Amino acid sequence: MHISFSELKNWDFCPFYHKLVYIDKLEAFKGNEYTAFGTAVHDVCEKKMLKEDIEESSEFINRFKKGLKKLEEGAVEFNLKNAMTMVPQGLALLPEIEPAVKKYFTDYEVVSTEEKLYEDIDNSELKFKGYIDAVFKTPDGKHHIVDWKTCSWGWNAQRRADRLTTYQLTLYKHYYCRKHNIDPKKVETHFALLKRTAKKDKVEIFRVTSGPKKTENALKLLNIALYNIDKKRYIKKRTSCTNCMFHKTKHCP
Repeated sequence: MHISFSELKNWDFCPFYHKLVYIDKLEAFKGNEYTAFGTAVHDVCEKKMLKEDIEESSEFINRFKKGLKKLEEGAVEFNLKNAMTMVPQGLALLPEIEPAVKKYFTDYEVVSTEEKLYEDIDNSELKFKGYIDAVFKTPDGKHHIVDWKTCSWGWNAQRRADRLTTYQLTLYKHYYCRKHNIDPKKVETHFALLKRTAKKDKVEIFRVTSGPKKTENALKLLNIALYNIDKKRYIKKRTSCTNCMFHKTKHCP
């Protein structure tokens, strides 16, 4: 009885792909060494922001190993040699995260990490579900929603401006404000790029606008998706075919 941003993203990719995965329950992308790396880094970030007494290097390695083992147990293929090159990359990245946050926000307090959203959607029986990586509060009274994104060297201008990429933060902000009854003007949104292969500036935090018009557009997309899913309109989005794992298979001839 809910929809997440990842499900909305998959519907926007292709409504028929959404049907195959969420209605027909076909197995979709299960992950790889990159997703295992990202999960391990996220876990360490959460603990570090909460000031938990951990040794970040061993914590990261253990989490990464568990992620790879889970892939192996699920018979998911991944590149072990590539995964091994990620270990020193992660170890070099982790010590730079907290100093980058301090430099960016200067003075702040951690409000929450991995905060769950499970909020009513207007004109729908479903709820919007999501997890906010981190929320910081600065002395000016503003709340700052931050989403950690692991990547290789960074994002280009097109990725930074991609509407769907930024809609994630827009929807998180909307439902966070609803959950806590906060004025949206007092909440800002940010991506934090955690770069594996960058030679310097391995952590880059930047603000993403999420004003009323953008919120209106993001909610409009969400409502269009819910309407079409409810009406069982599973139209193929042909422009996505070449990037679809079901392309030219028996499931999507």
